Amino acid sequence: MSDTQDRTAGPQSPRSDAHAEPEAIRAIRLRHPWRNVFAVVLVVVAALFIYDAAFNRPTFDWPTVGKYVFDVRVFQALGYTLQLTIYSMVIAIVLGVAIAVMRQSPNPVVKSVAWVYLWLFRGTPVYVQLTFWGLIATIYQKIEFGIPGQEAWISIKTQDYVSLFALAVIGLALNEAAYMAEIVRAGLLAVDTGQGEAATALGLGWWHTMSRVILPQAMRVIIPPTGNEVISMLKTTSLVTAVPFSLELFTRTHDIGLKGYTPVPLLIVASIWYLVATSILMVGQFYLERYFAKGAGDRPNVQNPTIETQAVAVVGQGSGHPTYRTESGGESIVPPHERPGGGGA
Repeated sequence: MSDTQDRTAGPQSPRSDAHAEPEAIRAIRLRHPWRNVFAVVLVVVAALFIYDAAFNRPTFDWPTVGKYVFDVRVFQALGYTLQLTIYSMVIAIVLGVAIAVMRQSPNPVVKSVAWVYLWLFRGTPVYVQLTFWGLIATIYQKIEFGIPGQEAWISIKTQDYVSLFALAVIGLALNEAAYMAEIVRAGLLAVDTGQGEAATALGLGWWHTMSRVILPQAMRVIIPPTGNEVISMLKTTSLVTAVPFSLELFTRTHDIGLKGYTPVPLLIVASIWYLVATSILMVGQFYLERYFAKGAGDRPNVQNPTIETQAVAVVGQGSGHPTYRTESGGESIVPPHERPGGGGA
C-alpha cells in the first residue's frame, strides 16, 4: 500500500514544477549601427552646406536679403499673393463641389458637361490657361446683350470692366476647380451609400442629406488633399505673370532684384515669405484634419443580440459556463443546450 502511494505521489512533484511561474523575458534592443552612421553623415553634410552658403557664396549677399525681407513693397506683394490664394480657392471649392455633384448626376447631359470641363482644365497647363485669360480682352473685345441679328441693347468693352487681378483669380479658380471636383467626388464616394438611404428613409431632402449627413462624413477624406491644394495654390500664384499681373510676390521681388542687379538675394527673400506662409497653412491644415477626424476610430465594437440568447457580448467564463451581457444590462449564465452552437443536455 505504501509503495503504491509512493509511486502515485512521486510524479506529482515534477508536475508542480512544470506549472511554476516562468521568468520574465529580458528584451535586448537590436542595434542598428549603420543608421547612426547615416544620421551623422546627414548632419555633417547639412552643416557643410549651411557654412558654405553663409561664408563662401558672396552671390547670396545676406546683407541685401536682410535689407529687403521687411521692405514695404515686399509686404504689399505678399498681400496680393494671399488675396489671389484665398479668392481663387474659395471659388474653386464652391465650383468643385458643384462639378462633383454633376459627375454623380443620373442625367447624362449634366454628367457629360462636368466630364468635359474636367478633361479641358486638367488636360492643359495652367500657364497656358492664364495666358488665354490675359488675351480675353483681345479675343472678346466687347460683351453685348440683345437679340441675335439685331442691334445690341447693351455693349460693354471688356478691357474697361475686367482688371488683371480679376482675370488672374478667374484663371486660377477655374483650373483649381477641376482638381477640387475630383477631391470632393472621392470624399463623397468614401461615404457608405447606406447613409444616404437612411437619410432618405427619415424623410430628409437632397440638400439636408448632403449638408447634414454626407458632407460632414466626407470632410475627413476631403480636408487633407484640400490643404495640399491650398499650399499648391499659394505657389501657383507666381504664374499669374502670364495674365500679366505683376504685383504678386515672385514677380515683384524679381523686378526689384533686376533693378538693383541683385536677383539672387531677392529670390531668397521671396522664398523666405513663401516658406512662412506655407508653414502657417500647414499648421492650420493639421488642426482641421484633427477636428474632422474626431470619433473616426472610436466606434464601439458591439455585436447584435442573437435570437436564441438575446445577448450582445461574452463577458467571462469564470465558472466554466460562458456569461453573456443581455440587452437589459444584466448578466446571465446560459445552459449548454441553449448556447449558440451547443449540444443537447
